[in-house]
Amino acid sequence: MSMHMLSIFILFFSLPSTILSAPTLKTLPVPSGGPESIIFSPTGGFYTGVNDGRIVKYRGSKDGWVDFAYVSPTWTVKKCGGTTDPEMGSICGRTLGLALNYKTRELYLADAYHGLNVVGPKGGMAKQLLSSAAGLPLKWLDGIDVDQTTGNVYFTDVSTVYNLSQVQQHIDTGDATGRLIEYNVKTKKEKVLLSQLKGAGGVGVAKDGSFVLLSEFTGNRITKYWLKGPKAYTGELLMNISGPANMRRTEKGEFWVALNVPEEINIPTAMRMDENGKILEKISFGAPYNNTFITEVQEYRGKLYISTLYEPFTAVFKYSRH
Repeated sequence: MSMHMLSIFILFFSLPSTILSAPTLKTLPVPSGGPESIIFSPTGGFYTGVNDGRIVKYRGSKDGWVDFAYVSPTWTVKKCGGTTDPEMGSICGRTLGLALNYKTRELYLADAYHGLNVVGPKGGMAKQLLSSAAGLPLKWLDGIDVDQTTGNVYFTDVSTVYNLSQVQQHIDTGDATGRLIEYNVKTKKEKVLLSQLKGAGGVGVAKDGSFVLLSEFTGNRITKYWLKGPKAYTGELLMNISGPANMRRTEKGEFWVALNVPEEINIPTAMRMDENGKILEKISFGAPYNNTFITEVQEYRGKLYISTLYEPFTAVFKYSRH
């Protein structure tokens, strides 16, 4: 272990951890459940993908939820409405990752069964942009982000072998066929940037577009992949850390990473770090998450929003920086 990695390890386990529980967290029920990721709209509210294949928008406590978009042309209320069965993903869709181009207001969707899609600000049926990359089908898209300086899209394909309904096989076999992929919005072409990844999950593009961070959930590490400068199109290990899932950049250019720390039980944890991997803060969650896995933590206007693949809600709590 390098001195850099050792210092990160010591820092993580020596930092005091705030523990938040039911009285602190407010739950926001989500229709059909399973809001793995959310993205805030510049016009108010936020979007998320749910179990039955819909992309829904939350318009506030007064107006609640509204259907916004779909990725599958075979989606119907009769077939898909309210389903939580992952085997229905090929029919209904299952969008896990969402990213917004704030200039064009286009919403990019990483769907576990229907590849890379995009939908305009009015919603409706999304347009599929990619169903394969480098000659291999997109089996299980997960994390996604947009470089706001170029409009290019960066996303992960968890596996080239297994899909979302085969999570346990993916874990049990130690599958390392994940990929980090770039979609160039001008050329409409894709490029595989990294391959042989273990549980390729979250991505986060730097504020200046100089790099993208990548988490590997079963690989227990975060990688920095350079997009600009003398190291352009090369990757380097940023840190080894247990169970990193999605990551979201803050307005200051830092990153929140959702962690699932395995001890006697899983400890859902949020970690805030800078672009060099320095850990600035960590928060552990009790009820209502307890032993469940969290997938994303996002800071927005004095609150943290916690997402999960399995629960029927998003949790929200007031937050002030330490």
